[in-house]
Amino acid sequence: MSQKNNLLGFGYRHLVRPAAFLFDPQTTHEVFTNLGEKLENHPQLLSPFFQFSSPQLKKTVLGVEFANPVGLAAGFDYNGHLARTMKYTGFGFNTVGTVTAHASPGNAGPQLTRLPQAQAIWVNKGFKSDGAVAVAKRLDQKNLIDHTIGLSVGASNVPAVNTVAKAIDDYLFTFNTFKDKSYVKYFELNISCPNVNLTGIFTKPENFENLLKAIMELKINQPIFIKMPSGIESATSDTLIKTALAHNISGFIFSNLLKTTGQTGGLSGRPVFPRAKRLITHTRQEFGHTVTLIGLGGIFSPIEAKEYLNTGADLIQLITGLIYEGPQLPAQICEYLAGQIN
Repeated sequence: MSQKNNLLGFGYRHLVRPAAFLFDPQTTHEVFTNLGEKLENHPQLLSPFFQFSSPQLKKTVLGVEFANPVGLAAGFDYNGHLARTMKYTGFGFNTVGTVTAHASPGNAGPQLTRLPQAQAIWVNKGFKSDGAVAVAKRLDQKNLIDHTIGLSVGASNVPAVNTVAKAIDDYLFTFNTFKDKSYVKYFELNISCPNVNLTGIFTKPENFENLLKAIMELKINQPIFIKMPSGIESATSDTLIKTALAHNISGFIFSNLLKTTGQTGGLSGRPVFPRAKRLITHTRQEFGHTVTLIGLGGIFSPIEAKEYLNTGADLIQLITGLIYEGPQLPAQICEYLAGQIN
């Protein structure tokens, strides 16, 4: 590992993180988001420190070109403020969202809680979103040429969206808003967030089938990845995958937040890793190369990233590892993976 990345990681863990963790997570997130957006037109201030480039890391997955296999997961840049910036911090792709049709402030109470001993974050945002139209207007104004941007789509977490039919219409509005945007290279269909009112409704096969039928009628050209629940049983997961494949959707993300017992919200970070890894292993064995898989959850070093790839993931995504380990983590992973190829 390069001395530069080691020094950046050491400085973050011993200087930046202790200071940042003095403030509540939402405040810290807003500070870094505001700073990151201000730097979006100044890649020279970020790229020399945080990017690692190697032609060996380039991948084409479902027709989309990725500069490297390390992506920023949905949930960090949920309103698109950092869509342009994240490329300069070493990511090969980054997902905006989850975006919903209606604007929503998210759930009441703390929306983020750090759990350092578990290397986790309890997430209870509840699809906090500026709404599809506002996010589209923001992204339209950014120069996203040569950026690999995805969009995560969810059903609005508002009282009016309280039935399956209304939720399907809600999904369709956001897909319609973005399907013709050239900067959206792929979509994520979030059916598994554990902190919204309709949690679990679209992991029921009949509802999932109806949702996919409606989405297919939109004739979306970009590939779609289904974001799967962490706690799903293998048999149920297999049923949903077979349904998706029947509708020409072959991308899946394992996995979303780990649902906590007795309360709204879910855990990100280390607790997700074992279950997500098992689901990826099972899915690759069961479906072979008919599916494309993204490994998500608990990546804090190049070792976890490589474990996901070794068990069958085509790409990986992270957020929590970035928060605990520092912004040099994507470059560290890329440098390690390039070394493994050599």
